[in-house]
Amino acid sequence: MPALNRVQLIGYLGKDPESKYTPTGKKVAHFSLAVTQRWKTGGETKEYTEWVNIEAWGRLGEICQEYLKKGSLVYIEGRLKTDKYEDKGETKYYTKVVALAMQMLDRKPSEEPMLTVEEEAAEYEA
Repeated sequence: MPALNRVQLIGYLGKDPESKYTPTGKKVAHFSLAVTQRWKTGGETKEYTEWVNIEAWGRLGEICQEYLKKGSLVYIEGRLKTDKYEDKGETKYYTKVVALAMQMLDRKPSEEPMLTVEEEAAEYEA
């Protein structure tokens, strides 16, 4: 049976991207994305913000590090990935989005067109 693991998000960066290199020399950037949902209930506007951890590898990670900053509005397309770690002998799990494409959405009318970057997913399997 076929499967699909694809996520599309539009939101604001919660902090500047942080980069590091893996022991094999691959660059990876991490940042958080605030995705806010708004709705009306009885004339009152309500909202809920979901914070999503994003991971971008290789050239995409380099571009995120160079061009994005806290407060940037971006479109991210990627896949969900769950990792685990040990904390005081207890296994804990967390889910993140591994970015496969990024498009900057906040720009002034006089600026150049939006930058779009896509990466091959198989190249950065962790």
